[in-house]
Amino acid sequence: MPASRRTLLLGAASLTASLLISGCTGDDTSEKAQGNVSDADLTAALDKGGELTVWAWEPTLKKVVADFQTKYPKVKVNLVNAGTGNDQYTALQNAIKAGSGVPDVAQVEYYALPQFALAKSLTDLNPYGFGALQSTFTPGPWSSVHAGAAAYGLPMDSGPMALFYNKEVFDKHGVAVPATWDEYVAAAQKLHAADPSVYITSDTGDAGFTTSMIWQAGGRPYTVDGTKVGVNFADPGTQKFTAMWQKLIDGKLLSPVNGWSDAWYKGLGDGTIASLVIGAWMPANLESGVKAAAGKWRVAPMPQWEAGGKATAENGGSSLALPAAGGNKTLAYAFSRYATVGDGAQSRADNGAFPATTAQLDAAAFKNKEFAYFGGQKVNEVLAQAAGQVVPGWTYLPFQVYANSVFNDTAGKAYLGGGVTLQNGLKAWQDSSVKYGKEQGFTIQ
Repeated sequence: MPASRRTLLLGAASLTASLLISGCTGDDTSEKAQGNVSDADLTAALDKGGELTVWAWEPTLKKVVADFQTKYPKVKVNLVNAGTGNDQYTALQNAIKAGSGVPDVAQVEYYALPQFALAKSLTDLNPYGFGALQSTFTPGPWSSVHAGAAAYGLPMDSGPMALFYNKEVFDKHGVAVPATWDEYVAAAQKLHAADPSVYITSDTGDAGFTTSMIWQAGGRPYTVDGTKVGVNFADPGTQKFTAMWQKLIDGKLLSPVNGWSDAWYKGLGDGTIASLVIGAWMPANLESGVKAAAGKWRVAPMPQWEAGGKATAENGGSSLALPAAGGNKTLAYAFSRYATVGDGAQSRADNGAFPATTAQLDAAAFKNKEFAYFGGQKVNEVLAQAAGQVVPGWTYLPFQVYANSVFNDTAGKAYLGGGVTLQNGLKAWQDSSVKYGKEQGFTIQ
């Protein structure tokens, strides 16, 4: 399921200035004016039926839609893959701008929600009873779908980070599983010294990974208050990360292979890429894309900045949002709730999605599941624990889609040599983001 969470592959943003600042409210029906929508209203909408168009690329939704239509035969759901990540966002923006063809439900990743929310392109879900679901979701996803008091998406999944490593390679070279980032750097040095073809991981510059690492380190480079925005990569958390990661760059200890490429999959299979620090959605990707390494991989907690620490960050994850210009909001919300907290939540967990719901995460069957690919390890025990250790307080920019698109033109230059350090590269990323924000009418603090 890599396509659903490849934050590192999201391309250039094409959301226009007019969409970002002026917004497009669309036809939100009269439901909000009438007050909150009750459970009885949702049931009535399902019984009445109708047709919905859902734009999403996440593969487990196919079975969810089939099961939903069986349970509610008067509802027809048209599940459309309008592209992955930014491709879909571009299509959605174009439909909103054109005033036609807007879906009733759209998959939107957490990092992209603020951009659409600020444009008033999404429906606030609180009038539909979303607030009552807080205890249903883990803290990270719950926080990620909110902008102030408003909520703009039902969490589909989450990506708390962990260390995925090739046990066979680590054992062969006598490398212990690193519990801290200092130990991780030492492990990288030992592995590469023992076999110059082996790297502890690959990294050629990735906005999603970088911000997640800063997040775990306690960094808070972004501040957002409506259209007032701050960007500051000189904060202590960012510098903590860059000082550590620069050691790997300077030591040429990172594989120069692009993530999700054929060469990347090959490296994960033959042991030349020995580990990944990545979201909890990764097991299914390894099982399907790196079959040659079955039985060799294991999962451990994300390395910590201090011994004994228990902190992680989110890396990826999506929500189901209701575009403001879409139709039949009550039925659209009823479907989204079914897919994320109803029967669809269990179906998706059973088929490989990493849940954002506490019921699935806390279930004994989920935690005790043994993964043959991971040598019989109960992988979900590690990942479920990580879900409860996400550092609170992280904020994305309301134009994060654009910011991520220029990462490799700024911070990414640190991976190419030429004297650009990662910290300097992040300053260039900051400058580029600030310039764009000003051009779009944001007040930069």
